[in-house]
Amino acid sequence: MSTVSIIGLGTMARSIATRALATGSAVELIGRDAAKTAALAASLGGDVTTGTLGQPPRGEIVILALPYDGSLKVVSQYGDSLSGKVLVDICNPFNRTTLTDLVTPDDSSAAQQIAEAAPAGTHVVKAFNTLFSASVDAGQAHGRPVDVFIAGDDADAKKAVSEFVESLGLRPLDTGELKMARWLEGLGLLVLGQGRRTENYSLTVAILD
Repeated sequence: MSTVSIIGLGTMARSIATRALATGSAVELIGRDAAKTAALAASLGGDVTTGTLGQPPRGEIVILALPYDGSLKVVSQYGDSLSGKVLVDICNPFNRTTLTDLVTPDDSSAAQQIAEAAPAGTHVVKAFNTLFSASVDAGQAHGRPVDVFIAGDDADAKKAVSEFVESLGLRPLDTGELKMARWLEGLGLLVLGQGRRTENYSLTVAILD
């Protein structure tokens, strides 16, 4: 049984943790507010522990389930304790006012910025950013496992994330190197816009084969 550390207490953190627990993984929850972290852990039940922000995470896979604004700050807060870990970035760096633009430079992405801020030996993988939490909860769309697009520069790290995604009952799709995260974040913005326009927050993007 593996342990995954999830930094964040939002809906995506809850949804990923719920599926992980249901399929046999142990979960470490980490949040700024100890009381809220403990409350979420208690509501999930199962093999859940809580950690302290900035202290070495237990999991070999660490999921940054945070908004873009807070992700870089948290990575710097962890320092060298992330070295050797697989760090999964799930955020979308969009303009919160217009919801039509990415706020990262045209030649970069949130995931690439996180990789630059992380200590040497940290393997950053982009994943889950094209999904709403309701899609993770459902696990399937039209009778097919929900697709999780991933990108990263380290083959072993992508393999570890792919195996974790499969353990959740979802389907991992490798899109290439970490520079592809720029396009995944654009796709995440597109899905968000469609969700808001249609008021349907269970939308997913799927590759049909």
